[in-house]
Order: sequence, then structure tokens, then C-alpha cells
Amino acid sequence: MEGVIDAPMRRMLTGIGGYSRCVTEFIRVTDVLLPEKVFLRLCPELVQGGMTESGVPVYTQLLGSNPDVLALNAKRAVDLGAPGVDLNFGCPAKTVNNSMGGSLLLRDPARVGSIVASVRQAVPAQVPVTAKIRLGYDNAESLQEIVECIRAAGATELAIHARTKFDGYKPPAWWSRVKTVVHEQDDTTFINGEIWTVADSLEACRRSGCRHIMLGRGALSAPDLALRISTGDSSCAAPLAWMEVASMVEAQFLRSDSQSPRHIGNRTKQWLAYLKRSYEEANDLFGRLRTLHGISEIQAAFDAHRQWYASCAGQPD
Repeated sequence: MEGVIDAPMRRMLTGIGGYSRCVTEFIRVTDVLLPEKVFLRLCPELVQGGMTESGVPVYTQLLGSNPDVLALNAKRAVDLGAPGVDLNFGCPAKTVNNSMGGSLLLRDPARVGSIVASVRQAVPAQVPVTAKIRLGYDNAESLQEIVECIRAAGATELAIHARTKFDGYKPPAWWSRVKTVVHEQDDTTFINGEIWTVADSLEACRRSGCRHIMLGRGALSAPDLALRISTGDSSCAAPLAWMEVASMVEAQFLRSDSQSPRHIGNRTKQWLAYLKRSYEEANDLFGRLRTLHGISEIQAAFDAHRQWYASCAGQPD
């Protein structure tokens, strides 16, 4: 979730509840040991024990293809206080794949295993090393081999996005295809992909055989989704009211998005694009902000949206 789930967003989401851990935006590793400032910029939680303010661990996510250099950077992250290291083998972006990273590596299961093994050996045994994959690159024929290589290399946990690289994010997610690699009583394999509601989470677990889920875009579409999922009941409490969510969006804008002079408002607009899936009212706010780039005019748009919403709420059915 590069460009959206940054430290302020992790702080907000984990403050609502329901999460057992987070991962950072990916840190791209090429052929060098990155300086400390890179890790601290993408994971400022390192200065507070690698936890969000609500006490949820934040694993440092690395993306790259060189086992030895990834191992060096993993060790640096742990030395700086990362409570865990997450390896990204799932990103489908062309720019990432063209530089030998992300889901491209799924074409070579042995190399994936080598990366996991190198990182596992580089950090203390008690530090979790987790991996994220897709079903495969252009098909799922190598899924069993990929998973076996990752497990044999010593990964603590594995999250599987139930689509191939070529599927991208196009529905559906093929949850049932994951079941072939989930062991009985498996407590270390997580299902991911196309989980937007509590009902989706229950069905994803049923079809995949997984006991746990990983949220990405669904967390942005419904900020309290993890909290509602944690009850395990599809009839649990209704989602947050829209104006409560809109207040969160404005607070996030003022806390972080307004601090980037070259990109004011960009992350707020990205978040609203996801919120439109769960909240029809987000369309109005997104429309008001879409072309704006100044702090004062964006704040004025939030005020106008509140007035619009109040006028709509006051109308008879």
C-alpha cells in the first residue's frame, strides 16, 4: 500500500483496533546497505520500540531480489528496533517488476526461498520473518513449490494474495486455490485479497482454510473493518458513521498530508477513492477536493462538505 498506509495512517487504524500487527510501506533494496534515515523515514515507529501508539508492532517491509543485500538491510532494521521483517514477493507494479522485485520473483521459487533463508539467518531467531506472495506470476501452477521453498527457508508466517500478478486487482480473488497449501491446524498462513466486509473475511477463511487474514485496500475502504472482523460475527455492529470517518480524513490531512508542499492533498484523495466503495458520501467530498492543492482551499472544501451533509440529513425521506 505504497503512498497511502504511512505512519500516521497506521497510527489511526491501529487506534481504532482489531489489528495484531502492521507492515510499513515497502523499502526498496537494490545493491547497497541503506542508511538509517531511510528506515526511520518510512518507519518512524522505530524510535518508540517499533510499535504504534496503541502498542501494535510494525514490521519493516523490504522489497528486492539480492539475498545478501536484503539480509544486510534486514539486520539493520532489526538493530534499529524493528520487531519483525516482512518480505514483499507480491507487488504487481511494472516499475517494481522491471527492477527484479515483487511478484516477478515468483517465477523462480528457489530464489524466493534463498532470499527468505538469507534474511532468516541474518536476524535473531526470536525476530519474526514473514513473507507476502501471490498465487503465482501468470498462473498458480508453481504455488505449491513457492510455498514449500518459503516454509523450508524458515519463514514465520506467510500471507497469500489470492490472485496472480497478471490478475492484478481484478475481481475475484481465488481464495479456494489457497486451500491446497494450507495444512490442517495451520496457524501461520494468512489469506488476502478482495476482503471488503466482515462477510468477505468469513468466506475467505472458509474457502482458503486460513484462520487469519491480512487487510490492505479493505482497511482503507472501511477504517473499522479489522475491529468488526475481530468479533468473528457477520451481524456485528454497523460500520462507523460517515461524518466520523470524514473527521478522520480531515484530521489525517492536517496531521500529515498538509505537510508535503509538493503533494498536498494527494494521499487524502487516494484514501477517499477507497472510501467511496463503502461510503456513498465520499463521492461528494472527493469531488470537492479532486482539483485542489492548497491547505486553506482544502479545509474550505471540508467545511462545505459538512454543510452539504447537514442539509441532506435534514431533508425528509
